[in-house]
Amino acid sequence: MRLICICCTIILVMSGVSGIDAQVVDRRQARKLVRQGNREYRSEKRNEATVTYLKALAADSTYAPAVYNYATSQFPMDWMKVDQQTRSNMIPSLMKAAAAEQNPLRKAQAYHNVGVLYQGAGDYQMAIDAYKEALRNNPNDDESRYNLAVCKKQQKDQPQNQNQQGHDKDQSGDQQKKDQQQKEQQKQDDQKDQQQQEPPMSRENAEQLLQAAMQQEKKTQDRLKDAQKQPRRRRIEKNW
Repeated sequence: MRLICICCTIILVMSGVSGIDAQVVDRRQARKLVRQGNREYRSEKRNEATVTYLKALAADSTYAPAVYNYATSQFPMDWMKVDQQTRSNMIPSLMKAAAAEQNPLRKAQAYHNVGVLYQGAGDYQMAIDAYKEALRNNPNDDESRYNLAVCKKQQKDQPQNQNQQGHDKDQSGDQQKKDQQQKEQQKQDDQKDQQQQEPPMSRENAEQLLQAAMQQEKKTQDRLKDAQKQPRRRRIEKNW
């Protein structure tokens, strides 16, 4: 499955500074820390980057790039190995970043990563919804479009297994009752069979049937040998 490279999801473009006084100072400090975290992340110092992004959040908890980069920095190298606890922490952070972000391209990135997390957990409907939000904000996002198609197929295949499991579960509750009914019916059928059973076959009749079966088998083998001697026609099939 082709998924967006995590290193490409980190937002490196900072939002504009707005406001004055203390809020401006906090935003500037958050931007500075996010830039530092980005450098650490590029140097594969993932733990250090996560801590730095946390410092940026402490400076300005509403700064969308800090929220987003903190959540994204927790992605393991293998996105399928995100444990449930980490996933539970990341998804709210990414949703918060998406809500705070004004840039539609960066908003799309946040929704894309939410989709990746849900897809890894097998929650395909939530993943589909997230990928659709990513595409609403960035219709040219081919990665989200690809993952959306994959999720739809996975969801289509999933109900068959779920229905089968539910069917098996429903059957287990009444299984003993059905087994008992089947045993009683089988007992009745056996009694009828015993009453209507034909006399045992004589040895002579059994030998005659065996001889007939052997002759029929010999004829079949002879026909197969004759068929193998016939030249085969070359068959050309179209590869689809």
